[in-house]
Amino acid sequence: MSLSSFPYQLYLVISEADCAGKNFREVAEQAILGGVDIIQLREKHSSTASFLQKARQLIEITEKYNIPLIINDNTEVAESINAAGIHVGNSDASPVDLRQHPLIKNKMIGYSIEYLSQLENEQTSVSDYLGISPVFKTSTKTDTITEWGLEGIAEIRSLTDKPLVAIGRINPGNAREVINAGADCIAVVSAICSASNPQKAAYELKNEILK
Repeated sequence: MSLSSFPYQLYLVISEADCAGKNFREVAEQAILGGVDIIQLREKHSSTASFLQKARQLIEITEKYNIPLIINDNTEVAESINAAGIHVGNSDASPVDLRQHPLIKNKMIGYSIEYLSQLENEQTSVSDYLGISPVFKTSTKTDTITEWGLEGIAEIRSLTDKPLVAIGRINPGNAREVINAGADCIAVVSAICSASNPQKAAYELKNEILK
């Protein structure tokens, strides 16, 4: 996948729990109005039925604004709502297997990188973009191995031409540094989901990216 076919710059990863009592659909809509241009629904602790219900609610918002909705590691949900794509990590369904899946194979597939050695495997080669997770350690994702830092992003950038989506304690104070290090897109959870004004939070992040 070329960068021209991955034009996204601000990626929201959202769950109902991360919105801390706020309506997650309203948070998503405000985030889109502030500049988010791709959204992933990540419901690691929900049943498939609950995940699917939330996905159906959220895709009404994303389709209204022509924003791609990515589903985190649930092919059943991704298929059911005809999502734009699916995102997986090392312990999830493999991108190679997903490329054999009739209703998923032509969708966008994101793959999280935890080790440099993954850049040489077949999973990476068949993925459309790579999630660099986390750039900085974060409380919303505790199952990761490597804290990449800015140097890690730069090293990965030197080793692949795949679009890089960086996530992990990124905020308006460091977003520009992450882009300068080689990321193509910034992904956030708390910086928008926990904000009192998600639209303003998204706008401030997007403004840093575009500087």
